[in-house]
Amino acid sequence: MVQDLSVTRSRIDEVDRQIVALFEKRMELALDVARYKEEVGKPVYDRVREQEKLETLSALAHTQDNATGVRELFSQIMAISRRYQYSVLGEKGGPLAQMPQEVERLPFSEDTVAVYAGVPGAFAEEALAAYFGGMVQARPVKDFAEAAELVAGGGADYAVLPLENSSAGFVNGIYDLLAGHGLTIVGEQLLRVDQCLLGLPGTELSMVRTVYSHPQGLMQAKEYLEDKGFRQVGMSNTALAARKVCEDGDPSQAAIASARAARLYGLEILNPRLNVSDRNTTRFVIVSGRHIYERAANRVSISFSIPHACGTLYNVMSHFIYNGINLTSIESVPLSGKQWEYSFFVELEGNPGDSGVKNAMKGIMAETEEFRILGCFVSKQ
Repeated sequence: MVQDLSVTRSRIDEVDRQIVALFEKRMELALDVARYKEEVGKPVYDRVREQEKLETLSALAHTQDNATGVRELFSQIMAISRRYQYSVLGEKGGPLAQMPQEVERLPFSEDTVAVYAGVPGAFAEEALAAYFGGMVQARPVKDFAEAAELVAGGGADYAVLPLENSSAGFVNGIYDLLAGHGLTIVGEQLLRVDQCLLGLPGTELSMVRTVYSHPQGLMQAKEYLEDKGFRQVGMSNTALAARKVCEDGDPSQAAIASARAARLYGLEILNPRLNVSDRNTTRFVIVSGRHIYERAANRVSISFSIPHACGTLYNVMSHFIYNGINLTSIESVPLSGKQWEYSFFVELEGNPGDSGVKNAMKGIMAETEEFRILGCFVSKQ
């Protein structure tokens, strides 16, 4: 005879009350563990110990399904315990050694040198002018790598680099440059981008055979270019593509660049808007060789890699959930020489001085590899 559902639910409620009581008792014991580890200088996270404990606990179950469930249950309990321990020890452990130095405002003046990739007319030049308001010395360089190298070597104070586009996604290689040169994101500039098709004066659209632009520019106009059957050639910069069309003097060539680039290089606009989206926006980041951040910062950018094992990314993400932190972006990049393993680049809402941010950073740093704070800045989104 099937038991009345209300009776079964009542029994479940009683078991749940016992589970809650035991959980709270376990968290009290976790606090004792945290205090002991603090006293002897042991880290909170002991991956080997936790795996051994999970094997022991799952072996106590009487069925394979229950063993799997027990393992998952105690994985969560241990994760919650760790996060609790981090929060208890957070203030006592002091600030993260990697945290940038706080400044009231980002320092720049008429003597400040800021570089951008390409030539005059590049979207990066527009972003630079919009961010610094014409108060710095803007200098063009060959490409993103040279911009990063100059800042890292002290040859420039800042570089303005495109990080992502609302239509085409993240710009390849930028995060690698930041991490590889030890640069810090200190600011952000959003730029509305209207990609135009530019040609020599008198050029008819029917005469065009080849289109030059940065790969992001080609991507943002992908449907149009494929529909027209144009040959697409990538270049390091949109304005550089416009200058090439001007200098080559070949009416079969066109460039995807800005209307400003058309004016600078004496080209005609053959099509004023190639964007897939009418809200096409590129997000530029301002990077510095100084590890600083503005007091009003409301974004934190970090990177890390994790072991190639089940649940490792979930465990990292749980630190954000536990501390009530919203993520604004997450990007994965393959690790060189390690098949199917990745570095993760995460941007989150919050100020580096917030207790939740500090607690999450402490936990993530302890449980990942190659952890780095890439920057803290004021977002304009």
